[in-house]
Amino acid sequence: MSKISAVIITKNEELNIERCIQSLIRVVDEIIIVDSYSTDNTPKICQKYPQVRFFQTDWKGFSETKNYGNQLASFEFILSLDADEELSTMLQDEILNIKNQLKENEAYYINRITNYCGKWIYHSGWLPDYQLRLFPKKDSHWNKAQVHEHIEFTNEMTIKKLSGLLNHYSYYTINEHIDRMKSYTSLGAEKVLAKNENFLLIKATVNPFLRFFKSYFLKLGILDGAYGFAISIMASFTVFLKYFKAWQSRKYNKTP
Repeated sequence: MSKISAVIITKNEELNIERCIQSLIRVVDEIIIVDSYSTDNTPKICQKYPQVRFFQTDWKGFSETKNYGNQLASFEFILSLDADEELSTMLQDEILNIKNQLKENEAYYINRITNYCGKWIYHSGWLPDYQLRLFPKKDSHWNKAQVHEHIEFTNEMTIKKLSGLLNHYSYYTINEHIDRMKSYTSLGAEKVLAKNENFLLIKATVNPFLRFFKSYFLKLGILDGAYGFAISIMASFTVFLKYFKAWQSRKYNKTP
């Protein structure tokens, strides 16, 4: 049977990390946690589990920090999770069933379902949400994107999908969503500038309306009730901030 290293990056994740670790214990052969010097109880929680190998390093950005964690892995396959995620029981069983079938030229998508302020979201463009999370360590790396990083391979890879769900506890409150939106839109603005996009004010005006319409109506966010409306509004405002910050940075030479 093949062996799997789980790799997780953390920074002040005391609300989430224990749930994540406990969902991995029966499935993986080691748990690598790369912590960027948390100031809460995250280190204490992680270090009480013998299955965890705990490391600390300065924050290097999402991709570089995850690549550092992958390098620390002892085994030939990596299961990459965020601290606010957990394997559902069905997904745990499914991974256990395929452990002896894992191949170095195969990787697996996992479908993620998100819990938003205590409610599971089934629409709004949030489900299905396939993430490439189980893959061979050899010849794989996270790309250099500042936001929405993804795994890349240097050799040809067969991609499969698992059926079990990955539970994602994204935001506990609206304020938490707003706070994270600030940093994500700044990173998004930097990406826009790097691509040398034009007509930024027009995009800041028009694209938010298109984004809301897509999320709330085309992706049936209306069926997610009040939180579907909130998600669609937040998605729209995120698009506005991304392009407006990019425009402001270009016009006034300010950091997004």
